Amino acid sequence: MRPVLSKDLNEKDFRDFYWLKEELQVFCRENGLSTSGSKFEITERIAYFLLTEQIVKPSRKQNSYHKSAKSKELSLNTIITEEHRCSQAVRTFFKSQIPKFHFSTYIQKYFKENVGKTYQEVIAAWYEEEDRKKDPSYITTISSQFEYNQFTRDYFTDPENKGKKREDAIVAWKEIKKLPGENKYIPKSNS
Repeated sequence: MRPVLSKDLNEKDFRDFYWLKEELQVFCRENGLSTSGSKFEITERIAYFLLTEQIVKPSRKQNSYHKSAKSKELSLNTIITEEHRCSQAVRTFFKSQIPKFHFSTYIQKYFKENVGKTYQEVIAAWYEEEDRKKDPSYITTISSQFEYNQFTRDYFTDPENKGKKREDAIVAWKEIKKLPGENKYIPKSNS
């Protein structure tokens, strides 16, 4: 069974179980840790705390991109920098170019991996991804932090679960996240 998330829990046991971001934030508030950042960042902060009993403040980068984005107009020639953020100003610019634009996982990854390219190239990449999605055999990549999404995809891919409903997948998910280790779906024929 999953242990209670408390400061008496050891770091290894903490990492062995699945925790909701909200649970991690409650733990942080109760123990004087920052609740800011991604689930991964909060998990690392808690793991360090459980291991060392020391509180680490999240590092704050000087957000030069935010300042420069406000001071200059975004255009098709805007260059992606190391400090690029998917901000509201950036979203507004891309929506003016692509009415159905949204920050997909693919596009966020594109920004991170293509420093030096222009917003014009981002638009081309967005349309290329939209074309790939039209192929019935296309499967999007699910980032590692979205364990539930990967679990449910794998659950419904298993022929043993043909005809089952979302509620069945949720029950299976709740069972597996109580157990230590990875929260991956294992087909019944492999267990």
